[in-house]
Amino acid sequence: MTTTHETYMKRCLQLAANGLPAAMPNPSVGAVIVHNHVIIGEGYTSAYGGHHAEVNAIRSVKDKSLLKEATIYVSLEPCSHFGKTPPCSDLIIEHQIPKVVIGTIDPFAKVAGKGIAKLQNSGCEVTLGVLESECIASNKRFFTFHQHKRPYIILKWAMSQDGFIDKIRTKKDPVQPNWITNTYSRQLVHKWRSEEAAILVGTHTAITDNPKLNTRDWYGDNPVRVVLDKSLRIPQNYSLFDESIKTIVLTAQKVSSKENLVFETIDFSKNVAQQVCNVLYRHELQSVIIEGGKQTLQTFIDANLWDEARVFTGNVWFENGIKAPDFHPKTSTKTSIIEDTLQIFHND
Repeated sequence: MTTTHETYMKRCLQLAANGLPAAMPNPSVGAVIVHNHVIIGEGYTSAYGGHHAEVNAIRSVKDKSLLKEATIYVSLEPCSHFGKTPPCSDLIIEHQIPKVVIGTIDPFAKVAGKGIAKLQNSGCEVTLGVLESECIASNKRFFTFHQHKRPYIILKWAMSQDGFIDKIRTKKDPVQPNWITNTYSRQLVHKWRSEEAAILVGTHTAITDNPKLNTRDWYGDNPVRVVLDKSLRIPQNYSLFDESIKTIVLTAQKVSSKENLVFETIDFSKNVAQQVCNVLYRHELQSVIIEGGKQTLQTFIDANLWDEARVFTGNVWFENGIKAPDFHPKTSTKTSIIEDTLQIFHND
């Protein structure tokens, strides 16, 4: 049976969803203020650099005198440090809100329980862990980044009905994507791109497709482009080097970086997937969507470094070509993740 706390926390989660992706790299939090079983205030995290959920919720309350008898529900622990905005825990204490119900602890080292301790030390009654798993999932990128020291990793590919992701290309073929899906699927992919911090492709995909890796078919920010190019084989006149979007090139060569074109050296003879994660973590990129090609996707699958797989199956048959990745998760945990997050779209 759903408890009262869970009911209001579900509303917090609904609100929190409204703040993404604009709040990133901050988590998006939902806040609900309740007085005598009536919601008197609501809010969610503003775009990055703006007000946090608690601030917006408190500001929405018309009669501030009710706050002294209210309960505030928040999907994530109120912050306790000065960042771009003052601490939300201080604001709750200032308005003398006596009860605080929290979904989960903030994994960020500057918070991580300190907000809860500050509230308790001021006399607030704190309830923790309401719908905790759901609250963590609502900010899966933020939690993965701070707990595992790597970005949240999404694998994405499209394949034909007979399991190929591309035809065999010849020098006579045009340098452009070999489309498997339709325009609606491509628009959805651009929406996905707008929701992630980075997008990654391998050398083969970059050379054969000359991709822009932007969000031209959807409203939203472009992700940081990341490309693997061990020997710097990608032509310099390709879209990835136009400096219109920040681009990180992972290579074995020593190359000087420019303002919007960054070269990072890695050892391609060792755990490439982990090295990629290390570079993206250092650049504070909380998530990455990997769009190919086969070898790059397989590298992350084999290293068991991925969180979601999103797969399109187009209404085409290739008969031969480049096979889709060999996708057999290594652990029971990954199997359950596949059941929950593998998205297969059939195009009629």
